[in-house]
Amino acid sequence: MSIECVSHITFIVRDLERMGRFLCEGLGAVEVYDSKGKNFSVSREKFFVLGGTWLAAMEGIPPSERTYRHLAFKVSEAELPSFERRLRELGVDIKPPRPRVEGEGLSLYFYDFDNHLYELHTGTLEERLARYRNEF
Repeated sequence: MSIECVSHITFIVRDLERMGRFLCEGLGAVEVYDSKGKNFSVSREKFFVLGGTWLAAMEGIPPSERTYRHLAFKVSEAELPSFERRLRELGVDIKPPRPRVEGEGLSLYFYDFDNHLYELHTGTLEERLARYRNEF
């Protein structure tokens, strides 16, 4: 018995159309389903695929406050400025960068319109562990 992988990640949002623009125009996701007119779950939902990951967005009451809990996607360092530009054009709230140690990779942190925090990260787990081992 073992876990195979993450099946999907669900976000509760006020406006599915706005979330669709955020995911598709801002991050390059592909919308693959809209339950409009025929809900099979607890509310209307849309499904997206981003980087091979199934993301679900459901209409509802999103988190009322922002936290550091986040979802991070791997991107190349060369593409990071392009993502930042696209997200800014959508009016996404981009956080100032946090202090980083050399070799940890670069990150772009930003909130969607419903208080969910995301990160675009250029590093890998292996690179970070190697960097941290060299610190001690």
